Amino acid sequence: MNHTVTRALAAAPLDPVDARALLRHALGVDAAYLIAHAGQTLTDVQGALFSALVARRRAGEPVAYIVGAREFFGLEFKVTPAVLIPRPETELLVEFALERIAPERACRVLDLGAGSGCVAVSIAKHRPLARVVAVDRSTAALAVARDNVRQHAVTNLELLESDWFDALAGQQFDVIVANPPYVAADDPHLRQGDLRFEPAAALAAGTDGLDCIRLISAAAPQYLSGGGWLVYEHGYDQAARCRELLTQAGFSEVFSRADLAGIARVSGGQWCARS
Repeated sequence: MNHTVTRALAAAPLDPVDARALLRHALGVDAAYLIAHAGQTLTDVQGALFSALVARRRAGEPVAYIVGAREFFGLEFKVTPAVLIPRPETELLVEFALERIAPERACRVLDLGAGSGCVAVSIAKHRPLARVVAVDRSTAALAVARDNVRQHAVTNLELLESDWFDALAGQQFDVIVANPPYVAADDPHLRQGDLRFEPAAALAAGTDGLDCIRLISAAAPQYLSGGGWLVYEHGYDQAARCRELLTQAGFSEVFSRADLAGIARVSGGQWCARS
């Protein structure tokens, strides 16, 4: 006997949030529809599809990859296994950039390691006078980002294939944001949960996880206008070391900012060009 929406959700051996997301995907509907049609009976095809999606999640596959999308900063973004899954703490990068860019001001913004493009698109969408450049060395990631640029119809965003700053010679920016790899290569978390399915090259960075952050901290001053800002995401226990690296690179106004759980997740500083 086929289940109703309510019974299908109750019977799914998953976290209720995951179950609802998968059922919405199976039915091709939104959250409001599920609530309004709780008594609807699933067809054989719908029931079979939902069961298959549940099995994939039970095997550990992230919901975002199963449904092909994840919300970030109030917008929905396409995601595939070629890119990291957007996470709430990364929204701190967008919030910081928007604080530093007046809506009526024309400026240049660089997003290092664009991935799905969620950070760059969010900034470009909220600051249409800004010129945003987003780089990634992964052609597969850039293909996903291009889809998201088209989906959100942003015209002030340029995507470039580049290994960090390599393709940016001579360019300068008012704000640089980055969500680089910052997990230690031997961290056991890489073999657990959703991280098992995400691109390893976007997660791990050397024995202490700071290889990319060291490079960005040291190189960013060459690409910042006087008074420009650099801010990047890092691990839960890396804030103090990141502030040291920023200070050593000559940044002032060095800071860390915590997420909603009170964990310092981003650090940055201001570059004042030396005479």
